[in-house]
Amino acid sequence: MDNKYLIDTNIIIYYLNNNIPDKEIDKIEKIFEVSFNISTISKIEVLGWHRITRTEKKRIENFLDNAKIFYLDKAVELKAISIKQKFKIATPDTIISATALENNFIIVTRNEADFVKIKGLKIYNPFK
Repeated sequence: MDNKYLIDTNIIIYYLNNNIPDKEIDKIEKIFEVSFNISTISKIEVLGWHRITRTEKKRIENFLDNAKIFYLDKAVELKAISIKQKFKIATPDTIISATALENNFIIVTRNEADFVKIKGLKIYNPFK
């Protein structure tokens, strides 16, 4: 697998709930195996859900221990500001897209509409 991926929050949730389409599960599991990259935003979103149980939180934390977390740095910050100025996109999605662009990642997401406006951003939607 030559491509590098950044996994969006929704894909983590779908995967943990066994809701990835059967025809794409092998590819998603391979991505988790060799290119498990997420933004700190996704970590905050998935662990910050107000109804998360202690058991679920521990399970998710154990799963995310295998991920490389990309934190906000100056380059991502500047790219996110530029994207935010040009497009009407939620701040978390702006940071995720900036992280992907700065690291030449393909975003793995079901929510293509959140990112499709951004030039140069590559998207893989396993639900398509």
